[in-house]
Amino acid sequence: MGLRALVLVSVSAWVSLAGVSTRAQETRLGQFEGHTGVGPPKIAGSATYNAVSQEYTLAAAGTNMWEARDEFHFVWKRMKGDFILQARVELLGQGVDAHRKLGWMVRASLDADSPYADAAVHGDGLTSLQYRRSKGGITDEVVSAVKGADVVQLERKGNAYTFSAARYGEPFTATRLPALALGDEVYVGLFLCSHNPDVEKRPIFRDVRIVRPADDGFVPYRDYIGSQLEVLDLASGHAQVVYSSAQPFEAPNWTRDGNALVYNSSGSSEGRGRLYRFDLATRQPALIDTGFAKRNNNDHVLSFDGGTLGISDHTTGDGESVIFTVPLQGGTPRRITPRAPSYLHGWSPDGKYLVYTGGRNDEYDIYRIPADGRGVETRLTDTKGLDDGPEYSPDGKFIYFNSVRSGTMQIWRMKPDGQDPERITLADDGYQNWFPHLSPDGRWIAFLSFAKEVDPSDHPYYQRVYLRLMPAEGGAPRVIAYVYGGQGTINVPSWSPDGRMLAFVSNTAME
Repeated sequence: MGLRALVLVSVSAWVSLAGVSTRAQETRLGQFEGHTGVGPPKIAGSATYNAVSQEYTLAAAGTNMWEARDEFHFVWKRMKGDFILQARVELLGQGVDAHRKLGWMVRASLDADSPYADAAVHGDGLTSLQYRRSKGGITDEVVSAVKGADVVQLERKGNAYTFSAARYGEPFTATRLPALALGDEVYVGLFLCSHNPDVEKRPIFRDVRIVRPADDGFVPYRDYIGSQLEVLDLASGHAQVVYSSAQPFEAPNWTRDGNALVYNSSGSSEGRGRLYRFDLATRQPALIDTGFAKRNNNDHVLSFDGGTLGISDHTTGDGESVIFTVPLQGGTPRRITPRAPSYLHGWSPDGKYLVYTGGRNDEYDIYRIPADGRGVETRLTDTKGLDDGPEYSPDGKFIYFNSVRSGTMQIWRMKPDGQDPERITLADDGYQNWFPHLSPDGRWIAFLSFAKEVDPSDHPYYQRVYLRLMPAEGGAPRVIAYVYGGQGTINVPSWSPDGRMLAFVSNTAME
Protein backbone atom coordinates (compact mmCIF):
# COMPACT_ATOMS: atom_id res chain seq x y z
CA MET A 1 0.00 0.00 0.00
CA GLY A 2 1.05 3.63 -0.56
CA LEU A 3 1.99 5.97 2.28
CA ARG A 4 -1.44 7.59 2.09
CA ALA A 5 -3.32 4.31 2.30
CA LEU A 6 -5.54 4.02 5.34
CA VAL A 7 -4.68 0.87 7.25
CA LEU A 8 -7.17 -0.14 9.90
CA VAL A 9 -7.03 -3.06 12.26
CA SER A 10 -10.33 -3.64 14.03
CA VAL A 11 -11.52 -6.44 16.24
CA SER A 12 -13.82 -6.85 19.23
CA ALA A 13 -12.61 -8.60 22.34
CA TRP A 14 -13.94 -10.38 25.37
CA VAL A 15 -12.16 -12.21 28.15
CA SER A 16 -13.16 -14.68 30.86
CA LEU A 17 -12.94 -12.85 34.15
CA ALA A 18 -14.13 -13.72 37.64
CA GLY A 19 -16.11 -16.73 36.41
CA VAL A 20 -17.92 -14.89 33.57
CA SER A 21 -17.69 -16.76 30.26
CA THR A 22 -16.35 -14.52 27.51
CA ARG A 23 -13.86 -14.60 24.58
CA ALA A 24 -10.34 -13.19 24.47
CA GLN A 25 -8.64 -11.53 21.51
CA GLU A 26 -4.86 -11.07 21.41
CA THR A 27 -4.39 -9.82 17.84
CA ARG A 28 -1.63 -7.20 17.88
CA LEU A 29 -2.89 -3.65 17.68
CA GLY A 30 -0.06 -1.25 16.91
CA GLN A 31 2.24 -1.29 19.93
CA PHE A 32 -0.12 -3.51 21.94
CA GLU A 33 -0.64 -7.27 22.22
CA GLY A 34 -4.42 -7.21 22.34
CA HIS A 35 -7.53 -5.59 23.78
CA THR A 36 -10.11 -6.76 26.25
CA GLY A 37 -13.39 -5.93 27.87
CA VAL A 38 -12.65 -5.99 31.61
CA GLY A 39 -15.65 -6.55 33.87
CA PRO A 40 -17.00 -7.30 31.33
CA PRO A 41 -19.17 -4.35 30.14
CA LYS A 42 -22.71 -4.98 28.97
CA ILE A 43 -21.82 -3.63 25.51
CA ALA A 44 -18.82 -5.22 23.85
CA GLY A 45 -16.00 -2.76 23.21
CA SER A 46 -13.72 -2.48 20.20
CA ALA A 47 -10.46 -0.87 19.16
CA THR A 48 -8.90 0.23 15.87
CA TYR A 49 -5.41 1.33 14.92
CA ASN A 50 -4.68 3.59 11.94
CA ALA A 51 -1.16 2.64 10.90
CA VAL A 52 -0.75 5.78 8.76
CA SER A 53 -1.81 8.41 11.32
CA GLN A 54 -0.64 6.16 14.19
CA GLU A 55 -3.89 6.84 16.07
CA TYR A 56 -5.86 4.47 18.29
CA THR A 57 -9.66 4.70 18.49
CA LEU A 58 -11.59 2.87 21.19
CA ALA A 59 -15.31 2.27 21.57
CA ALA A 60 -16.64 1.16 24.96
CA ALA A 61 -19.36 1.38 27.56
CA GLY A 62 -18.87 0.27 31.17
CA THR A 63 -20.53 1.09 34.47
CA ASN A 64 -17.55 2.55 36.31
CA MET A 65 -13.96 2.13 37.46
CA TRP A 66 -14.25 2.70 41.16
CA GLU A 67 -14.74 1.08 44.55
CA ALA A 68 -13.94 -2.67 44.37
CA ARG A 69 -14.78 -3.50 40.74
CA ASP A 70 -14.23 -2.09 37.25
CA GLU A 71 -15.93 -2.19 33.83
CA PHE A 72 -14.04 -0.74 30.89
CA HIS A 73 -12.28 -1.54 27.62
CA PHE A 74 -8.53 -2.03 27.70
CA VAL A 75 -5.89 -2.06 24.95
CA TRP A 76 -2.91 -3.72 26.59
CA LYS A 77 0.52 -5.30 26.51
CA ARG A 78 2.48 -7.13 29.20
CA MET A 79 5.58 -5.38 30.50
CA LYS A 80 8.25 -5.71 33.15
CA GLY A 81 10.50 -3.15 34.78
CA ASP A 82 10.39 0.61 34.47
CA PHE A 83 8.60 2.52 31.71
CA ILE A 84 7.13 5.87 30.70
CA LEU A 85 3.73 6.01 28.95
CA GLN A 86 2.76 9.09 26.94
CA ALA A 87 -0.29 10.05 24.87
CA ARG A 88 -2.58 12.84 23.76
CA VAL A 89 -6.23 12.05 24.42
CA GLU A 90 -9.49 13.32 22.98
CA LEU A 91 -13.07 12.31 23.76
CA LEU A 92 -15.28 12.52 20.66
CA GLY A 93 -18.75 14.05 20.77
CA GLN A 94 -20.89 15.21 23.65
CA GLY A 95 -20.92 12.95 26.66
CA VAL A 96 -23.88 11.62 28.58
CA ASP A 97 -22.01 11.27 31.85
CA ALA A 98 -19.53 13.78 33.28
CA HIS A 99 -17.52 10.93 34.84
CA ARG A 100 -16.70 9.09 31.62
CA LYS A 101 -12.96 8.60 31.62
CA LEU A 102 -9.97 7.52 29.57
CA GLY A 103 -6.21 7.39 29.84
CA TRP A 104 -3.32 5.07 30.69
CA MET A 105 -3.54 2.12 33.04
CA VAL A 106 -1.08 -0.26 34.70
CA ARG A 107 -2.85 -3.34 36.06
CA ALA A 108 -1.78 -6.43 37.98
CA SER A 109 -4.24 -8.64 36.09
CA LEU A 110 -7.30 -8.52 33.84
CA ASP A 111 -9.61 -9.40 36.74
CA ALA A 112 -12.35 -6.87 37.39
CA ASP A 113 -11.13 -6.28 40.96
CA SER A 114 -7.39 -6.22 40.20
CA PRO A 115 -4.99 -3.76 41.84
CA TYR A 116 -4.04 -0.97 39.43
CA ALA A 117 -2.92 2.59 38.86
CA ASP A 118 -4.20 4.81 36.10
CA ALA A 119 -3.78 8.28 34.64
CA ALA A 120 -7.39 9.30 34.10
CA VAL A 121 -8.97 12.25 32.29
CA HIS A 122 -12.71 12.61 32.97
CA GLY A 123 -15.41 14.07 30.78
CA ASP A 124 -15.88 17.05 33.10
CA GLY A 125 -12.14 17.86 33.00
CA LEU A 126 -11.20 16.19 36.29
CA THR A 127 -7.69 14.73 35.97
CA SER A 128 -6.47 12.24 38.54
CA LEU A 129 -4.22 9.34 39.46
CA GLN A 130 -6.57 6.51 40.50
CA TYR A 131 -5.34 3.36 42.21
CA ARG A 132 -6.39 0.20 44.02
CA ARG A 133 -3.81 -1.27 46.38
CA SER A 134 -5.16 -4.80 46.78
CA LYS A 135 -7.42 -7.23 44.96
CA GLY A 136 -11.01 -6.32 45.77
CA GLY A 137 -9.93 -3.22 47.64
CA ILE A 138 -11.51 0.21 47.41
CA THR A 139 -10.23 2.58 44.74
CA ASP A 140 -8.62 5.84 45.81
CA GLU A 141 -7.31 8.81 43.84
CA VAL A 142 -5.01 11.81 43.91
CA VAL A 143 -6.53 14.73 42.01
CA SER A 144 -4.24 16.72 39.72
CA ALA A 145 -4.22 20.50 39.75
CA VAL A 146 -4.63 20.41 35.95
CA LYS A 147 -8.20 20.69 34.69
CA GLY A 148 -9.10 19.44 31.23
CA ALA A 149 -5.76 17.84 30.41
CA ASP A 150 -5.27 16.37 26.96
CA VAL A 151 -1.64 15.23 27.39
CA VAL A 152 -1.04 12.44 29.91
CA GLN A 153 2.07 10.61 31.03
CA LEU A 154 2.30 7.74 33.51
CA GLU A 155 5.73 6.62 34.66
CA ARG A 156 6.68 3.57 36.70
CA LYS A 157 9.99 3.42 38.53
CA GLY A 158 10.15 0.46 40.85
CA ASN A 159 6.92 0.61 42.86
CA ALA A 160 6.53 4.38 42.45
CA TYR A 161 4.10 5.86 39.93
CA THR A 162 4.18 9.44 38.66
CA PHE A 163 1.24 10.89 36.73
CA SER A 164 2.01 14.00 34.70
CA ALA A 165 -0.76 15.97 33.00
CA ALA A 166 -0.95 19.06 30.81
CA ARG A 167 -3.10 20.98 28.42
CA TYR A 168 -1.19 20.81 25.15
CA GLY A 169 1.25 23.69 24.96
CA GLU A 170 1.82 23.85 28.72
CA PRO A 171 4.42 22.07 30.89
CA PHE A 172 3.49 18.98 32.87
CA THR A 173 2.14 19.08 36.40
CA ALA A 174 3.15 15.92 38.26
CA THR A 175 1.31 13.81 40.84
CA ARG A 176 3.26 11.02 42.55
CA LEU A 177 2.25 7.80 44.29
CA PRO A 178 5.41 6.65 46.10
CA ALA A 179 4.60 3.00 46.79
CA LEU A 180 2.16 0.72 44.98
CA ALA A 181 3.06 -2.97 44.53
CA LEU A 182 1.50 -4.33 41.33
CA GLY A 183 4.12 -7.01 40.62
CA ASP A 184 7.01 -6.96 38.17
CA GLU A 185 5.03 -8.11 35.11
CA VAL A 186 1.94 -5.97 34.60
CA TYR A 187 -0.66 -5.16 31.97
CA VAL A 188 -0.02 -1.74 30.48
CA GLY A 189 -2.28 0.13 28.10
CA LEU A 190 -5.02 2.55 27.12
CA PHE A 191 -8.48 2.42 28.70
CA LEU A 192 -11.96 3.81 28.18
CA CYS A 193 -15.06 3.72 30.40
CA SER A 194 -18.30 5.53 29.45
CA HIS A 195 -19.59 5.44 33.07
CA ASN A 196 -22.90 4.19 31.67
CA PRO A 197 -23.58 0.51 30.87
CA ASP A 198 -25.92 1.40 27.98
CA VAL A 199 -23.89 4.17 26.31
CA GLU A 200 -20.86 3.66 24.10
CA LYS A 201 -18.21 6.39 23.89
CA ARG A 202 -15.33 6.89 21.45
CA PRO A 203 -12.01 8.63 22.04
CA ILE A 204 -8.84 9.03 19.97
CA PHE A 205 -5.37 8.46 21.40
CA ARG A 206 -2.57 10.19 19.49
CA ASP A 207 1.21 10.41 19.94
CA VAL A 208 1.14 7.16 21.89
CA ARG A 209 4.63 6.34 23.15
CA ILE A 210 5.75 3.45 25.35
CA VAL A 211 9.23 4.41 26.50
CA ARG A 212 11.79 2.09 28.03
CA PRO A 213 14.16 4.51 29.80
CA ALA A 214 17.89 4.01 30.27
CA ASP A 215 18.98 2.01 33.30
CA ASP A 216 20.09 3.99 36.32
CA GLY A 217 23.63 2.72 35.97
CA PHE A 218 24.17 3.62 32.32
CA VAL A 219 27.43 5.41 31.51
CA PRO A 220 27.02 8.42 29.18
CA TYR A 221 28.89 8.19 25.86
CA ARG A 222 29.52 4.49 26.47
CA ASP A 223 26.05 3.01 26.95
CA TYR A 224 23.20 3.78 24.57
CA ILE A 225 19.57 2.84 24.03
CA GLY A 226 17.50 2.89 20.84
CA SER A 227 16.31 5.92 18.89
CA GLN A 228 13.13 6.99 17.11
CA LEU A 229 13.02 9.50 14.28
CA GLU A 230 9.89 11.64 14.65
CA VAL A 231 8.26 14.27 12.46
CA LEU A 232 6.08 16.87 14.18
CA ASP A 233 3.27 18.71 12.41
CA LEU A 234 3.31 22.17 13.97
CA ALA A 235 -0.28 23.05 13.07
CA SER A 236 -1.84 20.03 14.81
CA GLY A 237 0.95 19.30 17.28
CA HIS A 238 0.88 15.62 16.36
CA ALA A 239 4.10 13.67 15.82
CA GLN A 240 4.69 10.47 13.87
CA VAL A 241 7.49 7.98 14.30
CA VAL A 242 8.94 7.39 10.83
CA TYR A 243 11.90 5.20 11.79
CA SER A 244 13.14 3.25 14.82
CA SER A 245 16.38 1.46 15.52
CA ALA A 246 18.10 -0.27 18.41
CA GLN A 247 21.25 1.43 17.11
CA PRO A 248 21.44 5.01 18.41
CA PHE A 249 21.13 7.87 15.96
CA GLU A 250 20.85 11.62 16.45
CA ALA A 251 20.21 15.11 15.14
CA PRO A 252 18.14 15.16 11.92
CA ASN A 253 18.73 17.86 9.29
CA TRP A 254 15.93 18.34 6.76
CA THR A 255 17.18 18.51 3.17
CA ARG A 256 16.22 21.61 1.17
CA ASP A 257 14.09 19.63 -1.28
CA GLY A 258 12.02 18.33 1.64
CA ASN A 259 12.54 14.71 0.62
CA ALA A 260 14.96 13.43 3.23
CA LEU A 261 16.55 13.78 6.64
CA VAL A 262 20.26 13.53 7.43
CA TYR A 263 21.37 12.11 10.77
CA ASN A 264 24.45 10.61 12.41
CA SER A 265 24.34 7.04 13.64
CA SER A 266 26.38 4.16 14.94
CA GLY A 267 24.40 1.78 12.76
CA SER A 268 27.28 0.48 10.68
CA SER A 269 30.02 -2.13 10.89
CA GLU A 270 32.56 0.68 10.98
CA GLY A 271 31.42 1.95 14.37
CA ARG A 272 29.87 5.07 15.74
CA GLY A 273 29.78 8.26 13.71
CA ARG A 274 28.53 7.62 10.16
CA LEU A 275 26.05 9.92 8.40
CA TYR A 276 22.90 8.68 6.73
CA ARG A 277 20.31 10.12 4.35
CA PHE A 278 16.83 8.94 5.35
CA ASP A 279 14.39 8.99 2.43
CA LEU A 280 10.94 10.07 3.68
CA ALA A 281 9.11 8.35 0.80
CA THR A 282 10.72 4.93 1.07
CA ARG A 283 11.53 5.30 4.77
CA GLN A 284 14.94 3.78 4.21
CA PRO A 285 18.36 5.12 5.31
CA ALA A 286 21.36 5.20 2.98
CA LEU A 287 24.98 5.76 4.00
CA ILE A 288 26.54 9.09 2.93
CA ASP A 289 30.12 8.72 1.75
CA THR A 290 32.25 11.06 3.86
CA GLY A 291 35.57 9.55 2.86
CA PHE A 292 38.03 9.22 5.71
CA ALA A 293 35.74 11.18 8.10
CA LYS A 294 33.95 8.26 9.78
CA ARG A 295 33.60 9.57 13.33
CA ASN A 296 30.96 12.26 12.87
CA ASN A 297 29.17 13.66 15.92
CA ASN A 298 25.73 15.26 16.08
CA ASP A 299 26.84 18.73 14.92
CA HIS A 300 26.22 18.72 11.16
CA VAL A 301 24.59 21.45 9.07
CA LEU A 302 23.37 21.85 5.48
CA SER A 303 24.21 24.96 3.48
CA PHE A 304 21.25 27.23 2.69
CA ASP A 305 21.38 26.15 -0.97
CA GLY A 306 21.23 22.50 0.15
CA GLY A 307 24.21 21.29 -1.83
CA THR A 308 26.88 21.01 0.86
CA LEU A 309 27.00 19.32 4.22
CA GLY A 310 29.14 20.69 7.03
CA ILE A 311 30.26 18.02 9.48
CA SER A 312 32.06 17.80 12.82
CA ASP A 313 34.33 14.76 12.84
CA HIS A 314 36.79 13.20 15.32
CA THR A 315 38.95 11.21 12.90
CA THR A 316 41.66 13.88 12.90
CA GLY A 317 42.55 16.54 15.48
CA ASP A 318 43.93 14.04 17.98
CA GLY A 319 40.46 12.59 18.37
CA GLU A 320 38.78 15.97 18.95
CA SER A 321 36.09 17.47 16.74
CA VAL A 322 37.20 19.22 13.52
CA ILE A 323 34.88 20.84 10.96
CA PHE A 324 34.85 19.68 7.32
CA THR A 325 32.56 20.26 4.37
CA VAL A 326 31.52 17.60 1.88
CA PRO A 327 28.98 17.47 -1.00
CA LEU A 328 25.59 16.27 0.22
CA GLN A 329 25.73 13.32 -2.17
CA GLY A 330 29.09 12.35 -0.67
CA GLY A 331 32.72 12.90 -1.53
CA THR A 332 36.10 13.86 -0.13
CA PRO A 333 35.88 16.06 2.99
CA ARG A 334 37.54 19.46 2.96
CA ARG A 335 38.98 20.62 6.27
CA ILE A 336 37.76 24.03 7.42
CA THR A 337 38.88 24.59 11.03
CA PRO A 338 42.59 24.29 11.77
CA ARG A 339 41.99 24.00 15.51
CA ALA A 340 40.10 21.50 17.64
CA PRO A 341 37.72 20.98 19.25
CA SER A 342 35.29 22.76 16.91
CA TYR A 343 31.57 21.91 16.75
CA LEU A 344 29.60 23.19 13.78
CA HIS A 345 26.13 24.68 14.26
CA GLY A 346 25.36 27.29 11.61
CA TRP A 347 25.90 28.38 8.01
CA SER A 348 25.40 31.97 6.86
CA PRO A 349 22.55 32.47 4.34
CA ASP A 350 25.00 33.83 1.73
CA GLY A 351 27.13 30.71 2.11
CA LYS A 352 30.27 32.64 3.06
CA TYR A 353 30.70 31.71 6.73
CA LEU A 354 30.34 28.89 9.21
CA VAL A 355 29.67 29.57 12.92
CA TYR A 356 30.63 27.04 15.54
CA THR A 357 31.54 26.41 19.15
CA GLY A 358 35.26 26.23 19.74
CA GLY A 359 37.09 25.04 22.83
CA ARG A 360 40.18 27.19 23.26
CA ASN A 361 42.24 27.30 26.48
CA ASP A 362 39.49 25.55 28.48
CA GLU A 363 36.88 28.13 27.45
CA TYR A 364 34.08 27.46 24.97
CA ASP A 365 33.03 30.40 22.80
CA ILE A 366 31.42 31.05 19.43
CA TYR A 367 33.62 31.49 16.38
CA ARG A 368 33.16 32.35 12.71
CA ILE A 369 35.30 31.16 9.80
CA PRO A 370 35.07 31.46 5.98
CA ALA A 371 33.20 28.43 4.60
CA ASP A 372 35.81 27.86 1.90
CA GLY A 373 38.49 27.17 4.52
CA ARG A 374 40.72 29.97 3.25
CA GLY A 375 40.60 32.28 6.24
CA VAL A 376 41.23 32.42 9.95
CA GLU A 377 38.68 32.00 12.67
CA THR A 378 37.17 35.05 14.40
CA ARG A 379 36.06 34.87 18.02
CA LEU A 380 32.55 36.32 18.43
CA THR A 381 31.95 35.82 22.18
CA ASP A 382 34.30 36.25 25.11
CA THR A 383 32.01 36.07 28.15
CA LYS A 384 33.03 33.62 30.86
CA GLY A 385 31.08 30.36 30.67
CA LEU A 386 29.78 28.16 27.87
CA ASP A 387 28.38 29.71 24.67
CA ASP A 388 27.03 27.11 22.25
CA GLY A 389 24.61 26.28 19.44
CA PRO A 390 25.10 29.33 17.13
CA GLU A 391 22.75 29.63 14.15
CA TYR A 392 22.15 32.45 11.68
CA SER A 393 18.71 33.90 11.19
CA PRO A 394 17.53 33.37 7.58
CA ASP A 395 17.98 37.09 6.81
CA GLY A 396 21.54 37.00 8.17
CA LYS A 397 20.92 39.85 10.62
CA PHE A 398 21.47 37.83 13.81
CA ILE A 399 23.24 34.83 15.21
CA TYR A 400 21.13 33.03 17.80
CA PHE A 401 22.87 30.91 20.43
CA ASN A 402 22.55 29.49 23.94
CA SER A 403 24.67 30.80 26.79
CA VAL A 404 25.15 30.14 30.49
CA ARG A 405 26.37 33.71 31.11
CA SER A 406 23.27 34.62 33.15
CA GLY A 407 23.65 31.62 35.48
CA THR A 408 21.25 29.28 33.70
CA MET A 409 21.39 28.18 30.07
CA GLN A 410 19.23 30.58 28.06
CA ILE A 411 18.66 31.63 24.45
CA TRP A 412 20.47 34.76 23.22
CA ARG A 413 21.14 36.52 19.96
CA MET A 414 23.80 38.94 18.69
CA LYS A 415 24.75 40.70 15.49
CA PRO A 416 26.88 38.69 13.04
CA ASP A 417 30.04 40.44 14.27
CA GLY A 418 29.30 39.42 17.88
CA GLN A 419 28.11 42.86 19.00
CA ASP A 420 24.99 43.77 21.02
CA PRO A 421 24.11 40.40 22.63
CA GLU A 422 20.59 40.23 24.07
CA ARG A 423 18.77 37.50 25.95
CA ILE A 424 15.62 36.14 24.25
CA THR A 425 14.31 33.76 26.92
CA LEU A 426 13.55 35.14 30.36
CA ALA A 427 16.15 35.02 33.12
CA ASP A 428 13.69 33.20 35.40
CA ASP A 429 12.45 30.90 32.64
CA GLY A 430 12.69 27.86 34.94
CA TYR A 431 14.43 25.66 32.34
CA GLN A 432 17.87 25.09 30.86
CA ASN A 433 17.38 26.02 27.18
CA TRP A 434 19.54 24.77 24.32
CA PHE A 435 19.96 24.87 20.54
CA PRO A 436 17.76 27.61 19.03
CA HIS A 437 16.64 26.77 15.49
CA LEU A 438 15.05 29.44 13.31
CA SER A 439 12.04 28.71 11.11
CA PRO A 440 12.63 29.24 7.36
CA ASP A 441 10.66 32.51 7.46
CA GLY A 442 12.67 33.69 10.49
CA ARG A 443 9.60 34.27 12.66
CA TRP A 444 9.96 31.42 15.16
CA ILE A 445 12.56 29.66 17.28
CA ALA A 446 12.30 25.99 18.20
CA PHE A 447 14.57 24.91 21.05
CA LEU A 448 15.19 22.18 23.60
CA SER A 449 14.37 22.67 27.30
CA PHE A 450 15.82 20.62 30.15
CA ALA A 451 14.62 20.71 33.75
CA LYS A 452 16.23 23.39 35.91
CA GLU A 453 17.94 20.67 38.00
CA VAL A 454 20.15 19.70 35.04
CA ASP A 455 23.65 21.21 35.07
CA PRO A 456 23.29 24.35 32.91
CA SER A 457 26.52 23.54 31.04
CA ASP A 458 25.38 20.02 30.16
CA HIS A 459 22.82 18.63 27.74
CA PRO A 460 22.72 14.96 28.78
CA TYR A 461 21.15 11.93 27.15
CA TYR A 462 17.92 10.29 28.27
CA GLN A 463 16.01 13.03 30.04
CA ARG A 464 12.39 14.13 30.12
CA VAL A 465 12.61 17.25 27.96
CA TYR A 466 10.37 19.65 26.08
CA LEU A 467 10.60 21.00 22.58
CA ARG A 468 9.34 24.57 22.81
CA LEU A 469 8.48 27.29 20.32
CA MET A 470 8.63 31.06 20.73
CA PRO A 471 8.68 34.19 18.53
CA ALA A 472 12.14 35.05 17.24
CA GLU A 473 11.91 38.46 18.90
CA GLY A 474 11.15 36.86 22.27
CA GLY A 475 7.93 36.12 24.12
CA ALA A 476 6.19 33.34 25.99
CA PRO A 477 7.34 29.88 24.83
CA ARG A 478 4.86 27.05 24.40
CA VAL A 479 5.52 23.32 24.49
CA ILE A 480 5.22 21.62 21.10
CA ALA A 481 6.47 18.14 22.06
CA TYR A 482 6.88 16.13 25.28
CA VAL A 483 9.95 13.98 24.71
CA TYR A 484 12.20 11.43 26.35
CA GLY A 485 15.51 12.44 24.80
CA GLY A 486 18.04 15.24 25.28
CA GLN A 487 21.49 14.95 23.74
CA GLY A 488 20.95 14.35 20.02
CA THR A 489 17.24 15.22 20.00
CA ILE A 490 17.47 18.50 18.11
CA ASN A 491 21.12 19.61 18.03
CA VAL A 492 20.93 20.82 14.44
CA PRO A 493 18.58 22.87 12.19
CA SER A 494 15.66 20.51 11.56
CA TRP A 495 12.75 22.54 10.15
CA SER A 496 11.12 21.37 6.93
CA PRO A 497 11.71 23.82 4.04
CA ASP A 498 8.06 24.96 4.11
CA GLY A 499 8.20 25.61 7.88
CA ARG A 500 5.31 23.27 8.63
CA MET A 501 7.20 20.38 10.20
CA LEU A 502 10.01 19.78 12.64
CA ALA A 503 12.11 16.61 12.86
CA PHE A 504 13.61 15.33 16.10
CA VAL A 505 14.88 12.16 17.81
CA SER A 506 13.38 10.53 20.89
CA ASN A 507 14.83 7.56 22.76
CA THR A 508 13.68 4.23 24.12
CA ALA A 509 15.27 0.86 24.76
CA MET A 510 14.04 -1.55 22.10
CA GLU A 511 12.42 -4.83 23.12
